Amino acid sequence: MDTIRAQAQTHDNRLSAQNAVVLMVDHQTGLMQLVRDYGADEFKNGVLALADTAKLFKLPTILSTSFETGPNGPLLPELKAKFPDVAVIARPGEINAWDNQDFVNAVKKTGRKKIIIAGIVTEVCVAFPVLAALSEGFEVYVVIDASGTTTTTLRDAAITRMATAGAIITNWFSVASELQRDWRHNGEAAAQLFANHFVAYGNLIASHKAK
Repeated sequence: MDTIRAQAQTHDNRLSAQNAVVLMVDHQTGLMQLVRDYGADEFKNGVLALADTAKLFKLPTILSTSFETGPNGPLLPELKAKFPDVAVIARPGEINAWDNQDFVNAVKKTGRKKIIIAGIVTEVCVAFPVLAALSEGFEVYVVIDASGTTTTTLRDAAITRMATAGAIITNWFSVASELQRDWRHNGEAAAQLFANHFVAYGNLIASHKAK
């Protein structure tokens, strides 16, 4: 069944476990303090939900940081724990991750043309690599609730800039649902992902199980 499903997914343009790569840029303990367009708990939940989505669907995942030894701080410990075998690409100075050759090489090595990206801050560390990747022919999905910045005004301006350039603005739940497609395939694991990170959906599932 998995082989048939994989073959079917190669013939459409939706996100799939076979065509997407996840980029998580600068989710660092210091930079987390800059995020004001979401509440701290809400934002961290979005970041970890995206990470768990990547793990559930076994998507190649690339982690990058900037100036870890300075005020930006280290990568979130939870992300290190979720991806123990993923080497973090620590950029020595490049603001735009796409200016770092190791980062670009890692993306291109996956052979995936659909990029799912999130990071801090939205108008810089997300928008800059998004625009660069679009210019090189990638299709880019920006996970906005796993990306944060200082104000909603700046977030909205970044969304406009990226969407105008051709990026798809989405959220982790939409990404996970598009990857899942059909409850008949590993539906219990997807339902648990949703329950873990989407309180209302968890209540819905609890109600269903109570019948």
